[in-house]
Amino acid sequence: MRNISQGKLVFLVALFLVIFDNVSFFTNVTEVYPLSGNNIYFIGSLVVVLLFFTNILLTLLSSKYTTKLFLILIVLISAFTNYFMNTYSVVIDDSMIQNSLQTNFAESLDLFSLQLLAYAFFLGVIPAYIIYKLPIEYKSFKQESYAKFKSIILSLIIIVILVLSFSKYYTSFFREHKTLRYHTNPTYWMYSLGKYINTTFNSAPTVVQSIGDDAKISETMNEKKELVILVVGEAARADRFSLNGYEKETNPLLKKEDIINFSNVSSCGTSTAVSVPCMFSIFGKDDYDYKKGIGTQNILDVISKSGVEVLWRDNNSDSKGVALRVSFEDYRTPQRNTICVDGECRDIGMLVGLDKFIEKNKGKDILIVLHQMGNHGPAYYKRYPKEFEKFTPVCKTNQLEQCTKEELSNAYDNAILYTDYFLSHVINFLKPYGNTHETAMIYLSDHGESLGENGLYLHGMPYFMAPESQTKVGAMMWFGSEDIKEDVNVDKLKTYRDKPFSQDYLFSTLLNIFEVDTKLYDKKLDILYDATKSQ
Repeated sequence: MRNISQGKLVFLVALFLVIFDNVSFFTNVTEVYPLSGNNIYFIGSLVVVLLFFTNILLTLLSSKYTTKLFLILIVLISAFTNYFMNTYSVVIDDSMIQNSLQTNFAESLDLFSLQLLAYAFFLGVIPAYIIYKLPIEYKSFKQESYAKFKSIILSLIIIVILVLSFSKYYTSFFREHKTLRYHTNPTYWMYSLGKYINTTFNSAPTVVQSIGDDAKISETMNEKKELVILVVGEAARADRFSLNGYEKETNPLLKKEDIINFSNVSSCGTSTAVSVPCMFSIFGKDDYDYKKGIGTQNILDVISKSGVEVLWRDNNSDSKGVALRVSFEDYRTPQRNTICVDGECRDIGMLVGLDKFIEKNKGKDILIVLHQMGNHGPAYYKRYPKEFEKFTPVCKTNQLEQCTKEELSNAYDNAILYTDYFLSHVINFLKPYGNTHETAMIYLSDHGESLGENGLYLHGMPYFMAPESQTKVGAMMWFGSEDIKEDVNVDKLKTYRDKPFSQDYLFSTLLNIFEVDTKLYDKKLDILYDATKSQ
């Protein structure tokens, strides 16, 4: 086998990546610039510009001792990102990388498919093996540096000439269609990875800032203690709840309860890794970032300081750092969750044994957080027992693009139906405690989900370009005991249930429910403020 120069290998890998791993990018480009007239020449120029830009990037990052390893990693990762971008129309940005790194093994298995293996083998393993076997002829450091310099300069000249030649097109491409760049592979995921590393590892604080040290409960000695269950939903979009007018009856049990359903609630993010820590933080959506989130205590810490006993039970991946300083129990395993079938542990199992926890903490205010598996995709058909398969036919694969719109919707809606069943059981669990506690349930999903609309699946799109199906979430409240209804005017609360709210309201709303006095409380971000009878 003939030796190959480092520069030539880098260029060939760049060419391979542009041709085989950028289907999503050019598909989106042709939707904006149809293949007709002068658009054809512009798209041709885009191919060349992307090729030489990728060549510059790989050239800058290559060196004598790392070139092969670096290029092998690039083609392997790009094969996987290519699959997910093509299959689910997702964008690999920093929040998606964060969400992926925080996904556990069981969730990863839901994404496994023969098609994924094919992508990995033909676009990852085979080219990686070829790169590994190719003998590279390295020159002296001075010669290699000069060769890299010439390659970069030549690439820049070609890019400049093409951009100037099609300046009218590139002006609109860069100004009006910025989101198209998010589909380039590997350039955008490499940029996003760097951004994630910078904001996560390099800037992570070593000390968590304490907040709410002044928090104290203002209830009288004779008042009943609060018992509140907060259910954090998973991927439950608002428009699939029949309580919000959806044509299928997905909430047959909840409609029988005295529910205050909020139809217009926006999430903080489009992924669990962002939305869950954000909704519990003191920071609103516009101010929240990862560094602030992990570097500052949250609402669970604040109400714990006031004397409320907090328990987090998790049937999802984990609490995303929210429950690090309160009691935490993992219900993803049969060792703790007694209702598991074929490796799928049901949300309803989180209710088992809660009575013992409440008895143990008699005389205390209690907040119990239940983090659902809910509608976690893409294997929606796994999220509910067989008896909840009311809507048929059902999509029974994680290859969502292989299912019809009806099959996909039915599987997703059946999972919503099971959430209806679960929330109904939460309410019925709380009802007997109305004699001894002021009881309430809050349900708030973390984010929504795309089900093939406009070719999008799952979630995780950058927020500014995400459809409402990913940002409008299911949300409701239920107040059980008559005592708590003496504090909250439920009828008035129902009059503004369609008002725009967001997950930013959770912090101060919880402070109100538990009657916690602290300077952190903001009545403008308290859903209950206008309906609180003492106001």
